[in-house]
Amino acid sequence: MSDLIIVESPSKAHTIQKYLGSGYEVLASKGHVRDLPAKRLSVDVKNDFEPKYEVMKDKEDLIKELKAAVKKSDHVYLATDPDREGEAISWHLAYILKLPLNSKNRVEFNEITKTGVANGMANPRTIDIDLVNAQQARRILDRLVGYKLSPFISQKIRRGLSAGRVQSVALRIIVDREQEIRKFVPQEYWSIDAKFIPKGSRKAFPASLYSYQGEKIKITNESEANKILSDLENAEFSVTKVKNGTRKKQPAPPFITSTLQQDASRKLGFQSKRTMKVAQELYEGISIDGIGATGLITYMRTDSLRISNDAISEAKDYIEKRWGTNYLPKKTRVFKSRSNAQDGHEAIRPTMVNLVPDQIKSNLTSDQYKLYKLIWERFLASQMAECIQKTMQADIEANRYTFKASGYKVDFDGYTILYVEGKDTEEEKESQLPALEEGMTVKAKEILANQHFTQPPARYTEASLIKALEENGIGRPSTYSATITTLVSRDYVKRQSKTLFPTELGEKITELMKSRFPKIVNVKFTAQMETELDEVEHGKEEWVQLLHGFYGDFEETLKKAKEEMKDQKILLSEDQTDEICPNCGKPMAYKYGRYGRFLACSGYPECKTVKKVVEKLGVQCPKCGGDIIVRKTKRGKPFYGCGNYPDCTFASWSEPLNEKCPKCGEMLYKKLGKKPMIVCNTEGCGYTRSYTEDENNS
Repeated sequence: MSDLIIVESPSKAHTIQKYLGSGYEVLASKGHVRDLPAKRLSVDVKNDFEPKYEVMKDKEDLIKELKAAVKKSDHVYLATDPDREGEAISWHLAYILKLPLNSKNRVEFNEITKTGVANGMANPRTIDIDLVNAQQARRILDRLVGYKLSPFISQKIRRGLSAGRVQSVALRIIVDREQEIRKFVPQEYWSIDAKFIPKGSRKAFPASLYSYQGEKIKITNESEANKILSDLENAEFSVTKVKNGTRKKQPAPPFITSTLQQDASRKLGFQSKRTMKVAQELYEGISIDGIGATGLITYMRTDSLRISNDAISEAKDYIEKRWGTNYLPKKTRVFKSRSNAQDGHEAIRPTMVNLVPDQIKSNLTSDQYKLYKLIWERFLASQMAECIQKTMQADIEANRYTFKASGYKVDFDGYTILYVEGKDTEEEKESQLPALEEGMTVKAKEILANQHFTQPPARYTEASLIKALEENGIGRPSTYSATITTLVSRDYVKRQSKTLFPTELGEKITELMKSRFPKIVNVKFTAQMETELDEVEHGKEEWVQLLHGFYGDFEETLKKAKEEMKDQKILLSEDQTDEICPNCGKPMAYKYGRYGRFLACSGYPECKTVKKVVEKLGVQCPKCGGDIIVRKTKRGKPFYGCGNYPDCTFASWSEPLNEKCPKCGEMLYKKLGKKPMIVCNTEGCGYTRSYTEDENNS
């Protein structure tokens, strides 16, 4: 007999098994085992929103294995992830495996290390039903919104669309920014920028015109700028004021989920989905030479800035040994979490500071190394001394015009020796000024007038969108990645470099939601819902009452929208065509059905004419000279075939190209894979070459 531990991930199970030894058996549930079936609403709205859970089809064999393991075990411990989702999985497992809910069988591992596992096993507790109910309420809320709204939006715009409680607000934020950009009217302004050289020096320093006769100056056009240049021609400049000071820069706090996603986006170019995947791997355990499998970071879904005393002490020891006592702060840094933080776990930090990234690089993948290094450096920097800068500001005057120059030099680098936080926008760089004194004369090396235009607000990046969602209280750390992934995958939002901008489809959905379901896309309302879910988690609000409070108004709004838009359809410009219906003469439009896109008469239902959409490659069939078109198998997999089928049976999985093989003269094909290639499929030829970026862009 042994004790059974059930976790979520097989890799985590492997790491924990190493620490617990032969007296324990550690198995993985591989995520959720029971959920609301996708084919129907699965929520009884007339019976206090009772959820109709079912064991997931792909988990039936696993459940049999777990039940068999439970029968031969002395004790069963549920060690799923330490958050709402993990608590709900433990609750579902307890129900399926018939484990008593009042038993202390729930354990949490904030870090997958020997100490973390030992601490978790030493402090078992009962399943927190408030946490479970908060997760149930969120799941049911999202199901109600998704399953009630999605069919309506699909009917009014395009088949197969979806609307989500959090994703709809996130989409609105992106759309609103795009509209701000379109409405923005650039304003012209000018600056007068100079370079001065102190007497007896060769090194110039920059300064910008600030005021005239003591009042801040604003230059709106070229003629005003030229007048100032004329006034300053051959002028004698002198330093009238010098102000020296000290600036102290404090390190950023250790990462929470949102800031990790932001900095990984800015510094590593990682999308949030990629960041969370790699962070999960680092948390669950990596095999390290001389140590074995061990978790390298604490739990990565957290909104708390709290750090354990042991971790702080370990960081101090490392900093002192590597950089010296002067790199330690005068007193221990304590960072305050946001007021609405759940504070369930520590901030994200390395589990063992002495596992230096470069020393374990050979045990990590490229992504794991980059992210671990980022987390390790950010945590250590948060416990280091401040950066001290000596600042200087100087006024340079001539003919009642005042230029200002500012600069600094680093007096003590402090935490910046290791890490500097990434920014969404570039900050103005200050230069180092020479030694300046009041009354000193300086020579103008050059004075230039520069034209500028005010800039519209920047489009969101993943980093800045996550920051906006967090600041507005939309969603929670675990939802940001999934929300952005959904918006992009459903073509509501496009990525261009790092920026996010809405598609026409995304804008039409938001327009419909704002006019018909203003509460759903209202930032404050959605934030309030998150607060209420937190209240459920803390046992201060009843989850069924929360759902009743939301659903009554939502159902009424949906009913009204259906009635008022009964005969309305929203057309997208991308769905309209110049093709005319052969039967009634009205324009044909693209429609979307179960098997993809097709052409239908805009006069429907009076005219029911439909046509297949044929996507031609512009390449002639090598067998008969007909047009090669894109076709699909019954399962939706694309392939390339001749448009003269069935008279011509040419077909290819690889895309035919309008290019002949230089070796044998036959058709070349583009073969996709990790490294796309140009290949010749002619037997015995063997010609291949890399598919270049230039060819891809063309």
